[in-house]
Amino acid sequence: MEKLTFFAVSAPEKLDRIGEYLAERLSRDVVRHRYGYVVIAMEALDQLLMACHSQSIKPFVESFLHMVAKLLESREPDLQVLGTNSFVKFANIEEDTPSYHRRYDFFVSQFSAMCHSTHEDPETRTRIRVAGIKGLQGVVRKTVNDELQAIIWEPQHMDKLIPSMLFNMQDNNDLDRGGGEENPASLAESCFRELLGRAAYGNMNNAVRPVLVHLDNHHLWDPNEFAVSCFRIIMYSIQAQHSHHVIQQVLNHLDTHSKNTPRVRAGIVQVLLETVAIAAKGSVGKNALSLVYSLILSLPPLSHSFFCPTVLEVFNTLLKHLRMSVDFELGEGSRRNSATSLSSGRGRENEERIVQNAIIQTIGFFGGNLPDYQRAEVMMFVMGKVPVYGTPCHTLDTVTSGFKCKTMSAGLPAAFIEPLCSVSLMEDSELRQLVLEILHNIIDRHDNRAKLRGIRIIPNVAALKIKREKISKQDVLFMKKHGQQLYRHIYLGSKEEDNVQKNFELLFTALALITIELANEEVIIDLIRLSLALQDMALANEEHMSMFIRCGIMALVAAYLNFLSQMIANPAFCQHVSKVIELRNMDAPYLLPEHVFREKCVLPDSLDPQDTGMYFQTADLVEALSGPGYNAERLHVPYIPQATDEDRLTRRKSFVDTISLQVDIMSNSLPDQSHLAEEITFETLKKAIDTTGLEEQEREKRRQVMEKFQKAPFEEIAAHCESKASMLHDRLAQIFELTIRPPPSPSGTAALTSGHTQYQSVPIYEMKFPDLCVY
Repeated sequence: MEKLTFFAVSAPEKLDRIGEYLAERLSRDVVRHRYGYVVIAMEALDQLLMACHSQSIKPFVESFLHMVAKLLESREPDLQVLGTNSFVKFANIEEDTPSYHRRYDFFVSQFSAMCHSTHEDPETRTRIRVAGIKGLQGVVRKTVNDELQAIIWEPQHMDKLIPSMLFNMQDNNDLDRGGGEENPASLAESCFRELLGRAAYGNMNNAVRPVLVHLDNHHLWDPNEFAVSCFRIIMYSIQAQHSHHVIQQVLNHLDTHSKNTPRVRAGIVQVLLETVAIAAKGSVGKNALSLVYSLILSLPPLSHSFFCPTVLEVFNTLLKHLRMSVDFELGEGSRRNSATSLSSGRGRENEERIVQNAIIQTIGFFGGNLPDYQRAEVMMFVMGKVPVYGTPCHTLDTVTSGFKCKTMSAGLPAAFIEPLCSVSLMEDSELRQLVLEILHNIIDRHDNRAKLRGIRIIPNVAALKIKREKISKQDVLFMKKHGQQLYRHIYLGSKEEDNVQKNFELLFTALALITIELANEEVIIDLIRLSLALQDMALANEEHMSMFIRCGIMALVAAYLNFLSQMIANPAFCQHVSKVIELRNMDAPYLLPEHVFREKCVLPDSLDPQDTGMYFQTADLVEALSGPGYNAERLHVPYIPQATDEDRLTRRKSFVDTISLQVDIMSNSLPDQSHLAEEITFETLKKAIDTTGLEEQEREKRRQVMEKFQKAPFEEIAAHCESKASMLHDRLAQIFELTIRPPPSPSGTAALTSGHTQYQSVPIYEMKFPDLCVY
């Protein structure tokens, strides 16, 4: 070997003939089963290969690879291992120039087959599998850095490479898995990590897709421990900027399994959650996924639409599957009611709940790592999707958890606060609770919510150690613009008939958080006006509320004014509030939160408005706040909730009501020609100023129109609308006839007479031309 090596190095042009001769000898020895000579020939090839690194080695490599292929094709495990070891040595050699014609298709196929060895002897099977994995690792190392060998990333090769590694990673039943090169599972995992770490931008999809296919074929989504483990390896191995490729692949796979069993879908969603969590940890900065999304948004439009999931696309897919899961659950429930078997139906419903919880948890974690501006967009997007009843708020509660926006306008943009407040007026008590919790998540920027939990008369607010900062100018502007919407939400939400203790607790927390985070002197006056309006509403009881709701509102006002008086540290204010609470403790404990929300609290038959000592008085509060800083005179102006269209989604105004009002206004908006010439006198001006009667007439007219559209038969309403439509078409036809009439022609105009067309000639001197046409 020393002489042969010296000769080969001295005359590299002879390497080609040397390789051919050794290959011929080795082939003959393999056929004759003279394995000792085979080993000698391979050792000679190995040593020559390691010693010679010149351009003349290319032909020699062809002979070498041909002999390795011969060994791999044999059925002798020792020869297969021998050929694999030689190939691994060759793979570790860095060649100076790339190869233009060399292909490794056979080696990928053969090494993959070895990875799936089913040899009856366990030790031999392990040896063959380890050799196959090492061979694949050698192919990866030899090809991924060679630009001319990019074909290795094509699907036909990845569909063999990836499943071979996963098969060995999955087949990990040995209790003594201690790692090391001779353990197929650990070696396959190492090779899998190395392959993914070398994946470039355009190769990521081809590397991830076989993983999903393998998990499908081997039913590894339920249970999904191995699937989660695989995607952990993937996310920790790839480059951080490629994370969105993996997320996109899992989302697409979830779409393809939209009609699969609930546990399979839940397994895919949990894998998606894991990928998102790791992507968040791998990014740099406080807002974990902002780096990934900034890279997405910076891409060209074409690549963005084909390869990268936008933030809203992720949420759109998750919300779509959330809606489908709820539909499946409701459909299964209806079928269960009509079927005889209850256990299977209930099991299906419980499994759908697992899917829903996994999706909501994923949405929450995904949204929780977004920057403020993107989280606000996501919240608006979720509200705009309007999924199944109650679902958006459950989802938003997870998205807004831990939300720390710098300015309230970023956390509660106008396009989000309006639909959110609309949902807050729906009938369901739990849904209103969720809306309040969402507001708490957004408003509470200093984690004071836990200190305010429950509704009670707090004896010493200073002991709570409330964290707060001076209100910013942006938040002052926000309250001037949207404060009335928040007040209206609290005012209308407090008088709902199905309110329970938790509703009042959340209302109290909302008022307290607004005071801590957003209250300046002007807002404090508004909050006191709101409290007094709530008290007056409970006393007047114009809407015939139950006594529990009335006393609950009284308790809410007492708890909040007690909190507010200590927060602003006004002695006169505190004294008046304490006096009222003390009197209630003695004579009317049902007006305090510690008593009214007990199960056996005795409620009165009525509330006496004349007993002024039991209620907070506007005059006393004005006197207490008459010092500098507060415009206390505004307390004399009673609070009236703004008239908005927020309740368009609620039971207070149906769709038919809205349409009928619009029809009524449109039908009466046209002036009557007979009244246009009416003489203007003193009496007409007096009538114009006196609008009380007109308002009653207008109200009665609207009531009649609403009643007509609600109670009239459909045929009558359709006929009424059809008559108006035909009238409109007639008018349009007249207008078109006047404006689109064809110009006169000397040849005459066509006219129908007794079914025959006749032309009437028009002299040129009688024709009227536009001024611009006259010369």
